[in-house]
Amino acid sequence: MFDIGFSELLVIAVVALIVLGPERLPKAARFAGLWVRRARAQWYSVKDELERELASEELKRNLKDAQDALRDTEQRIRDSARETERQFEDVRQAVRDDAKALREDVESAITPPALARPPVASPDPAPAIEEEGHLASTTDTHDDAASDDTHASDVGTTADLFPPKEPR
Repeated sequence: MFDIGFSELLVIAVVALIVLGPERLPKAARFAGLWVRRARAQWYSVKDELERELASEELKRNLKDAQDALRDTEQRIRDSARETERQFEDVRQAVRDDAKALREDVESAITPPALARPPVASPDPAPAIEEEGHLASTTDTHDDAASDDTHASDVGTTADLFPPKEPR
């Protein structure tokens, strides 16, 4: 501890025996041992307290590091959530725009051209007349056929659109 060798201790013991004498030497040795034990106990107490303080500081530092890491992770999660939400809103808006464009395309495809454009005045505006369940048009060439009862049952069939061919 103090770098004292055996020969030095022997010299100290001989001097103590001469100075103190054989009667007081055992009492002085006990007293010196008591003070050495107290000094060691105090040293170990200080050492333990210092180690506890260092351990406490290390725990505090580890706790602070863990809290910082948790805060960083929480911030990254929030940033990621915001980014994901922004991307979701972008996709949602793109889908809405596509749906609107598709709806407009479908509406324009379904809307008849007569409703899409203003009507053009015809040279001979004649009202359509309803006869026996069908509308007569001004270009109908079968005026006499519509009054025939046998032919009226065929109205709306392909025979109306394509009259039968005459045999050759």
